[in-house]
Amino acid sequence: MLITAEERLGRARTVLERRLMTPADLLSPEISASWTRCLEAGLDPGHPPPLDHVEDAELHRARDAAGVLRPLVLAEMETLYQQISGSNFMIAFAMTDGLILDTIADRTFNSTARTTNIQPGSLWSEIRCGTNALGSAAATGRAITVHGGEHFFSRYGALTCTAAPVFAPDGSVAGVLDASSDCQSRQQHTRALVTMAGTQIENGLFREHHRHALVVAFHNRAEYLHTLSAGLMAFDASGKVLGMNPRARLFLQGLPAMPGRRFGDLFRTAFSDFIDTGRREQRVKLQDRVGSVFIASIENLKPLAASKPAVVAARVEPAPGFVALDAAVIKAMRDVEAAAKRRLPILIRGETGTGKEQLARHAHARSGRRGAFVPVNCGALPESLIEAELFGHADGAFTGARRGGSPGLVIEADRGTLFLDEIGDMPLALQTVLLRLLDDWTVRPVGGGGARIVDVQLIAATHVDLANHVAAGRFRADLYYRLDTIEAVLPPLRERTDFAAVLAHLLQAASPGTEIEDAAVTRLAAHGWPGNIRELRNLLMRLTLAEETSLLGVAIVEAVLGVGAAPATRLRDQTAERIAKVHHDLGGNLSAAARRLGVSRNTVYRALARQRADMPERPR
Repeated sequence: MLITAEERLGRARTVLERRLMTPADLLSPEISASWTRCLEAGLDPGHPPPLDHVEDAELHRARDAAGVLRPLVLAEMETLYQQISGSNFMIAFAMTDGLILDTIADRTFNSTARTTNIQPGSLWSEIRCGTNALGSAAATGRAITVHGGEHFFSRYGALTCTAAPVFAPDGSVAGVLDASSDCQSRQQHTRALVTMAGTQIENGLFREHHRHALVVAFHNRAEYLHTLSAGLMAFDASGKVLGMNPRARLFLQGLPAMPGRRFGDLFRTAFSDFIDTGRREQRVKLQDRVGSVFIASIENLKPLAASKPAVVAARVEPAPGFVALDAAVIKAMRDVEAAAKRRLPILIRGETGTGKEQLARHAHARSGRRGAFVPVNCGALPESLIEAELFGHADGAFTGARRGGSPGLVIEADRGTLFLDEIGDMPLALQTVLLRLLDDWTVRPVGGGGARIVDVQLIAATHVDLANHVAAGRFRADLYYRLDTIEAVLPPLRERTDFAAVLAHLLQAASPGTEIEDAAVTRLAAHGWPGNIRELRNLLMRLTLAEETSLLGVAIVEAVLGVGAAPATRLRDQTAERIAKVHHDLGGNLSAAARRLGVSRNTVYRALARQRADMPERPR
């Protein structure tokens, strides 16, 4: 006897309800709707299709195609995994077609993952695997929890899965974040944590998508301004809306909050007044067109800096010892000054030796802060001690800990500036701790002790492309976007238009009164300078030590820059001879010779030792 399609669906649904031991009227609407979609697609709960898995090459292509989304996701997966206490859990992320890109799992869950095929490369769409959190969230664009027998196929009945969609800035579903466990490990707060992690990824995508725009965060309560509850909007320099996150649309419900509209269509405050106040203050009061009041903060000032007329840049006065006649350097100075006055995090990028620390010191000097400037080279500290050095430690916190403990470098920078040089070399574990500091500015010493809130201007510097480090998984995406509020880029010396001025300044510092021929300046300007200003400073020091004349010519410059060991050897010998002469003239006083020459005592000592070693041995 033939049965109709409607009867077939009804019988299949009855099988599902009996297996779950739940009558239809008690089944949650989201599970019931998913079962219906699966039945209408022709899936049979008693005969699951084979599991699908793509080849490694296709998985690698999908990961590459995810672009900036993947590093953002990996950072949040790690955080989410740490937040979900207990064992037998797995965190997974999949694209909208159900293709799992990455997973993080407890060792106890590995056997379950192999049995159920929850692993990178497997396909978990609803149309393939029936009702499951990952596939159903991708199908509906809504968060869902699927527990035990609610799964369409019984082979997944031992799992509890919670998934939330991740939305792209245009509102489309970019992927799905999932937390799976066995039914016994089910946790009630997992859904909230997964949803929050998804929102964090979405906000990161929004900021990345609008990295060249004016990004504004706002909330009707000041304490939530820098949380996931904040609305985010992007504007161009004229005040046109470029985009907004879902929270912003909720706050501005009933208003024409959509791309293409103007700032004035939404808020009673004039856009120019908002910008002027935002330059001076960290928080700005905003009132929308229907009277709701918000607290707002400008997260990204780059478009504002780019829109200011060049004549303003010409009036920037550098701090003593910092040459700035090049337009790119002037812009970098102007940007860090504006950010420092509002205590916004600053990221300085530039090749090694371009003067990143000098620019950071300039920002500190112009910030008006009374505390100290505390520089930290992240690449020079032992990984095991970085956290203790930064945040301090209690007495006896670890083997070799300083007696009585230490307050840490962040405390030393309270009311001043903390300069984190080479932040690209900071270990991932410490990046998490630094991110927590940026959230509440509370210092928690290693090994215990009282927490303390600090007032610190944070400036980070790097010679690497942090965006590439993020893509490679070597730097946390969320930390990168927190540090990249203001990005100042220092050009390499070979590209600067004020090379002659930089050279003149460094030459006077190395040897006051010494001059250099124009032809020699031209020759030096043509050099590639891979070590930038630091390399030029060292070369000028060697030149002035080797030549006693007050005018440096092109011949000695050619000798120093020439190819081969002979010129360098001759210069080293000449330098040692001059150091030895000054040392002799000052009666053998090492310290006095070092002061006269403007070098360290070690430099004088090494030169004297080299000269003694080169002397022929006297006959006995």
